[in-house]
Amino acid sequence: MKPDSITPELFAKLVTLAALELTPEESEYLRTELNHQLAAVQELSEIQLAEGVQPSLHGLECRGSAPRPDAWIPFPNPAEILKQAPDSEGGYFRVPDFSRGEVSE
Repeated sequence: MKPDSITPELFAKLVTLAALELTPEESEYLRTELNHQLAAVQELSEIQLAEGVQPSLHGLECRGSAPRPDAWIPFPNPAEILKQAPDSEGGYFRVPDFSRGEVSE
């Protein structure tokens, strides 16, 4: 489902998920700007392309060597990295929980 516009309710949910603190004026301004962006993307998606045209992330032809293969290579000694962390548990970094009210600036 693609929304035609970002409603105030949807925007409020997005603001909450992003943990932003916005004034009502900032919220309305940003919601309006996001709706302009959404309209622009919808316009672009309506452009008819010739069959076989592949999407591109950029308009430039890549030169040089091909990208390396995307292969997972585990680090040989993860304990070496973990010992540098202030706190770890079960082979993972341990990060303290915090709520929005506890954030220091």
